[in-house]
Amino acid sequence: QVQLVESGGGLVQAGGSLRLSCVSSGRFFATYALGWFRQGPGKEREFVVAINRSGSVTRYADSVKVRFTVSRDNAKNTVYLQMDSLKPEVTTVYYCAARESLATTAHRYDYWGQGTQVTVSS
Repeated sequence: QVQLVESGGGLVQAGGSLRLSCVSSGRFFATYALGWFRQGPGKEREFVVAINRSGSVTRYADSVKVRFTVSRDNAKNTVYLQMDSLKPEVTTVYYCAARESLATTAHRYDYWGQGTQVTVSS
């Protein structure tokens, strides 16, 4: 069983930055691809970015490609999402997820964190 815990969310002004972290308690972190998704009230879970096991391959949603950066540190069992030049419209809950191989659709992921709220004020 893989447990994921996100942190780093909070309130930031438009134009600011946040770095989300997602830590895994499992021993096999390096064997999982990881994804970040976001979901607002009454909306479907939306793909943000995914990264493969080694960190050598990434996939970004077009809407975040320039302003968001994903990375991982397998020695620390942690994946990061650096979010820059934030806009109010990205305000929502962000989730990290894990599965065996890289994917960009939520239903293909097996393990999920509890989410962290990101709020960007105008």
